[in-house]
Amino acid sequence: MTDADRDAGDDESRLPVLLVRGDREFLVEPGEEMGTDLGVLEVPEDVEAGETIETHLGDAFEVRRLRGPDLFHHFERTGAPMVPRDVGLVIGETGISQGDRVLDAGTGTGVLSASMARAGASVVTYERNPEFADVARENMELGGVADAVDIRTGDLSEELETLEPSSFDVLTLDTGDAAEIVAHAPDLLVDGGFVAVYSPFIESTRAVVDAACEVGLSNVTTRETIQREMQFDDRGSRPSTAPVGHTGYLTIARNV
Repeated sequence: MTDADRDAGDDESRLPVLLVRGDREFLVEPGEEMGTDLGVLEVPEDVEAGETIETHLGDAFEVRRLRGPDLFHHFERTGAPMVPRDVGLVIGETGISQGDRVLDAGTGTGVLSASMARAGASVVTYERNPEFADVARENMELGGVADAVDIRTGDLSEELETLEPSSFDVLTLDTGDAAEIVAHAPDLLVDGGFVAVYSPFIESTRAVVDAACEVGLSNVTTRETIQREMQFDDRGSRPSTAPVGHTGYLTIARNV
C-alpha cells in the first residue's frame, strides 16, 4: 500500500457514516456522541461500515457508509434538489465517468455535482446565490468530493469568455437562462461532448431545444421524467394511484 492509498483510506474513515435501525437513520461523524430516544450512541473514531453499535440502553444500529442516493436525503437543502432518478438519467445519458470534465450551472444543493464527482468527473459549477454556494461547499465536504468540485459564486452566462474553448466533456444546466448558455455549447465542449439540461417548464425546454438546433448540436432529444411506484397487496398488483411522479423535462444533445 502506498502513502497515497493510506491517506485516501484516512480521508474515507473521517467521512460521516449512517447509523441505521429499521426506518431510523442518523448521519454522524466518527468520534461523535449522539443522544436518541433509544439511548446515547458513542461512535468510535475508527468506525467502519458493517459494524454494529449499541446505545447505552442496548439498542443496536448498523453502520453504513454514505452512498450516492444518500446525498439526496442528507445534504443540507437550499431548494428542491435533483432527485436520484434524474441524476441517474443525466449520468447515464451523457456517460459521465472517470476523468471527464464537467461544466455545470445552477448548483443549488449540489446533489448533481456531487454525484458526477463520485462517478469520477471533475466539476466546475456556478451558483449565483453566495449563501447557497457556501452550503453547497459544505455538502461537498460531507460527500467526500470537495477536491473534485469547484463551486464558483457567480453567473455562468457572464463568465463564458473566461473559460478555455473545448475544455469540457459535458455541460449540465439547471437554470432559467439555459438556452442562452446552450448557444455557446459548441465552443465549450470537446467534439462528441454532451449537453444535459433540466427544465421545470415546457416553455424553457422549447427554448433550449431551439437553441441547440440553431447552433448545430445533434441528437437533440427531450423527455419528460416520470416515475410510478408499484403497489403489491392481497388484491393484486398495479401502479400507485398517487399523483404521477413528474419532476421535469430533460433535454440531451451532442456536439457532433
